[in-house]
Amino acid sequence: MNHLTPTQALQQLAASGKLFSDVFRHGSLVVEIYRPHKVDLQQPHTRDEIYVVISGMGQFECDGALTDFAPGDFLFVPAFAPHRFIDFSEDFATWVFFYGPEGGE
Repeated sequence: MNHLTPTQALQQLAASGKLFSDVFRHGSLVVEIYRPHKVDLQQPHTRDEIYVVISGMGQFECDGALTDFAPGDFLFVPAFAPHRFIDFSEDFATWVFFYGPEGGE
């Protein structure tokens, strides 16, 4: 697969019944679709990650710093950094890209 639309990924996510779903893997890269409901309860991860917002607006907290986000925004999170999406709209969904070695680059 070398092409995946947000609609296809969100359909796959809905079918999984989860808040996130792996949609692509290659080498160290893992791509997920993520759509929390009302509250983001995720914990820090062991690898560096990037979010690219598909839809929705809200705020993103990373290591205590707050940032507003909107569709198309790019958010980087280093391995082990506490982070979460807060005050996000009901239509919020994002791509998640994990990459590199355990512990970050």
